[in-house]
Amino acid sequence: MYKSPPFREQENNGYSVRTFPETTKEEDLKWHFDNEDREIVFLHNSDWSFQMDNELPQPIYEGLTLLIPEGEYHRIIKGNGDLRVRVKKLNKTRLLPQKV
Repeated sequence: MYKSPPFREQENNGYSVRTFPETTKEEDLKWHFDNEDREIVFLHNSDWSFQMDNELPQPIYEGLTLLIPEGEYHRIIKGNGDLRVRVKKLNKTRLLPQKV
């Protein structure tokens, strides 16, 4: 059964803005990895946290920019209020077979 992502997403020129609402359940914020490198920019101060695999959680603040390599596990840890982030995919997926 497909479960929708825990965020709302607005597509813009080459990036998207994701809003994780305050009503997001902690159990919906799972460890995951992406199939491409991504640049994440946090758009406001927040008490939510971000965690890469094998690292301690780090606080989120306005302007914090993170580069997440393809295939690296990471997660968001819920705080209070909404969380807004800008996501830019930096390259096309390398995990899927390329068309010849």
